[in-house]
Amino acid sequence: MLFTLIIFIAMYVLMLIFSKHRMFVALGAAIVLVVAGMLSPVGALKAIDWNVILMIGGTMGIVSLFIESGMPERMGQLLLRRVPNACWAVIALSLFSGFISAFVDNVATLLMLAPVGMAISKELKLNPIPVLISISVSSNLQGAATLVGDTTSIMLGGYANMDFTQFIFWHGKPSIFFAVELGALATIPVLLWLFRRDKAPIPRGKETEVTDYFPTVLMIGVVVLLIAASFIHDKPHITNGLICVALCVIGLVRAMIKRKSLDPLKLVASEMDYQTLVMLAGLFIVIAAVSEVGIIDKIADIFSMASGSSLLLLYILIVGVSVILSAFIDNIPYVAAMLPVVSSIAASKGIDPIVFYFGLLTGATLGGNITPFGASANITAIGILRKEGYEVKNKDFFRIGLPFTFVAVVVGAVFIWLVWA
Repeated sequence: MLFTLIIFIAMYVLMLIFSKHRMFVALGAAIVLVVAGMLSPVGALKAIDWNVILMIGGTMGIVSLFIESGMPERMGQLLLRRVPNACWAVIALSLFSGFISAFVDNVATLLMLAPVGMAISKELKLNPIPVLISISVSSNLQGAATLVGDTTSIMLGGYANMDFTQFIFWHGKPSIFFAVELGALATIPVLLWLFRRDKAPIPRGKETEVTDYFPTVLMIGVVVLLIAASFIHDKPHITNGLICVALCVIGLVRAMIKRKSLDPLKLVASEMDYQTLVMLAGLFIVIAAVSEVGIIDKIADIFSMASGSSLLLLYILIVGVSVILSAFIDNIPYVAAMLPVVSSIAASKGIDPIVFYFGLLTGATLGGNITPFGASANITAIGILRKEGYEVKNKDFFRIGLPFTFVAVVVGAVFIWLVWA
């Protein structure tokens, strides 16, 4: 047990220090544990949730084609026609980014809407730093709303055997989708206050031309088919992953035939986030080994001892710790490690783990908005601004991230407890 614990801790520390090489760290830790005999090679392969890997990979490919079509920018421009001034333009873009990120990866959402935010900022002579930060934190918030919104949501869906519709309603009760949406609505007053002085009217410039509507159909198809698949009982575990990959392949083949070129394949291949996919595979193996030797149960015991007999205190601890840790470490490995912990805690108390699952996902998803490096979308937004010549200071980020996170977490967590406790 001690050896496995040391490797587990070392993996986390190295992932913090060498954030650009998390893939190699996670994969290296997995190989060490397999070689040391903590998990057999066959057990390691079985530990990888291939449904999650296929869902993420397939969705990434579709998103690449979707962005290239110009539809995201066009949708943003149509939305901005209906707002009176710059303040509401930022709010509309933020809410729109949240809506898109409920179905598309957060970083992809940011990449879709960042050009729109930059263009509006330049046209109205606004500081683009708070504009892009608002878009970024909003995309992080609503990634937990649906099964396909974020990697952590896909991980929860796979672990708890949840389908698309169960993120909206489960056992006849409003599910985590409503908690996230209420949190998003609660952030509107925060954004209104932050941008209260920006009242310049919105210019009506040239609209982006959509070059191909088929990727949009594919994006809608992913959602529709995942919902449809949720009604199929006893379906293969990798059904959702196969749906996403199949639609991606259809989009690729069509695009290559239409253009008589391999350029679409090159685009998808270059945009695919291989590091996240390989890192996830490594994490699945490490977490399986950690669980195998009993470390998960020990961590669960610590949470149980700290909360005593109070389920409310335990819930607050799970949400609070998730928020704090996710502000400094990537929420993907954190959620991967904590899902079995939460399950073990619930089992030890003889209760349904769902309220703790939702609390974990809420805290881990939103906690990344506290710091500039707590979420990949935030890092990406800062990188875009740096390329444009704008340096983001910590205080610039905290000014938006802290109140935004506090309001959304409190509202979402209270709703989850009242409905599911």
